Amino acid sequence: MTEVPGNDASAARRRAVPAAKSSSRVRMSAAQRREQLISIARQIFAERGFDATSIEEVAARARVSKPVVYEHFGGKEGLYAVVVDREVRSLLERITSALTAGHPRELLEQAALTLLTYIEEETSGFRVLVRESPLSATANFSSVMNDVAHQVEHILGAEFSSRGYDPKLAELYSQALVGMVALTGRWWLEVRKPRKETVAAHLVNLAWSGLSHLEAKPGLITVRKPG
Repeated sequence: MTEVPGNDASAARRRAVPAAKSSSRVRMSAAQRREQLISIARQIFAERGFDATSIEEVAARARVSKPVVYEHFGGKEGLYAVVVDREVRSLLERITSALTAGHPRELLEQAALTLLTYIEEETSGFRVLVRESPLSATANFSSVMNDVAHQVEHILGAEFSSRGYDPKLAELYSQALVGMVALTGRWWLEVRKPRKETVAAHLVNLAWSGLSHLEAKPGLITVRKPG
């Protein structure tokens, strides 16, 4: 059979056509684009904070124009609000679902370990929450910890009543316990040592050893009564 000149080159060109089509970018749906922008913004807000983040950079990383971002969120404040709201709900859901034990010490362990796990797995989200927020006080890390403290308050109130302590003090103790875990979590965010299980164990050791030997009416030994 006689070979026809140029057949190999023609065949190569024909084979190249599908490859060129496959390299073109797939157009995202509106929902997919929104999720992409939220994910990118979350990372930038975590890295730089609200003030140093720009819509231009979000758009550039997403390879879209600025109007696309404005179309979805209305501006930087709207985008930031969505990111923060998601993190607040995510962290609160984690902690709420973790508080399942019946014994108060186990509840402390679950709360501490859940927060440290969130920091470990969702570092960018946690950084967004603990940065200074330009939004209202209802959309930040403190608001999440307040919600958790209210749940702990009910648990402590019942425990205090059963031990003969004033249940009205449960709110004070719940804020103290949750605050201790939250501040330690912010510190551990940067150092990551020791392991989260060890950190949680020491937090609970400090809290529980103190709770198990509470004085009914504590006083300050450094405050002397007038002579």
